[in-house]
Amino acid sequence: MISLTAIVRSFLVLLALCMGAPAIVAQDVGAEVGGGAGIFRPKNPETKKRTTKPGATTTPGAGRTTTGRRPVNVVVNERAEDLLDKANGLRDARKFSEAEAAYQEVATLKPRDARAAYGLGNVYADQQRWEDAEAAYRNAVLYSPTDVDALVALSVVLTEPRVDSDNAKRFSEAEYFARKAVQIDPKHAVAWDRLGVALQARGLLNSETEHSYRRAIDMDPQFAVAYAHLARVLNRLGRSSEAVPLYAKAGELAKDAPTLNLVAESLQAEQQWQASEPVLKRALELDPRNPSSLMLMGRYLIVFKKYQEAEPFLKQATEVSPKAFQPFNLLARAYLGMDRLSDAEAAYERASQFASGSERKQLGGTFGFEGIGDRYMRANQKESAARAYQRALELDPTNKVLGDKLSKARLR
Repeated sequence: MISLTAIVRSFLVLLALCMGAPAIVAQDVGAEVGGGAGIFRPKNPETKKRTTKPGATTTPGAGRTTTGRRPVNVVVNERAEDLLDKANGLRDARKFSEAEAAYQEVATLKPRDARAAYGLGNVYADQQRWEDAEAAYRNAVLYSPTDVDALVALSVVLTEPRVDSDNAKRFSEAEYFARKAVQIDPKHAVAWDRLGVALQARGLLNSETEHSYRRAIDMDPQFAVAYAHLARVLNRLGRSSEAVPLYAKAGELAKDAPTLNLVAESLQAEQQWQASEPVLKRALELDPRNPSSLMLMGRYLIVFKKYQEAEPFLKQATEVSPKAFQPFNLLARAYLGMDRLSDAEAAYERASQFASGSERKQLGGTFGFEGIGDRYMRANQKESAARAYQRALELDPTNKVLGDKLSKARLR
């Protein structure tokens, strides 16, 4: 078991890096290992389960009409509360498909219930299904405009960059929703932290960004993630001597897998890959089936071309999140690195089932079916190469290079 001392020591690796040693950057890492991991885990929506106070009695026939039947709205409300409780438990148990179905049933019973929309957003965000999560959270905010948790969650998914998307607009929206959250609840630590993240996503590394993170810490001195985020912005501002102890503080305070994931993601965002490894090991000791921990560990191993070691983590991630794009995409990338081309094809095909428009183009590229075709061509397996290039062209019809490659693969 990794001790807290080991975790803190890993952050102190940053000192040498910050003081001039070159950062560790993989040679072949690009979009194929994903952007920001889905490591933010918002709390479950609250339910209003019926309770009877000690000593209280119920009146026979209470809540019934003169015909002896209970009002329809009472039955619907009780059913919705039961389903929300069930969905929350299923989400906590990582049974995402079942949780999604339960939240959807609540939405069917009560179409404008913000909690159902928010719960769906949580399930989608857990699996990094960003477009679905964004749509669900937007509905939650539409139905309940002052719900701070929904505003914060929407801000989170909007800071996830997407290929071929107007990210500048998305980041501005993320800032807007985070600002609205802190205006409604000025003592909400996570809202202040997410305001800092949104500002940083926009490239605003200034006093307001720093102030936002410091406000988050003021509101909750035990908020490990805010220390890591503040350290990151100070490091980028050239104040490394202030950043290092803040990273160490984040490691000291991180007690659960979601928090450790956030710290590890912050380190990976700063290219501090090796420092993220002991943090992720600790997260996996606490929660071996945490999908974000599994993907972050897989991504770390891919960075260092440890593809065989990455495979079991990523296979388990696909089992926990069977309807998410990124686990299959990363697993395929590991197979590609091992030249297990048929396995890579199968995994990329599974990823395509859950890919957004921009992600489909990614799957048609160098770290996708085009890359598989190139490997087959080098092995003089032209028929297999043609199949891969054809699939790549279906995923990205705008890629003019693929047509030429397909023609060459078809030549006998």
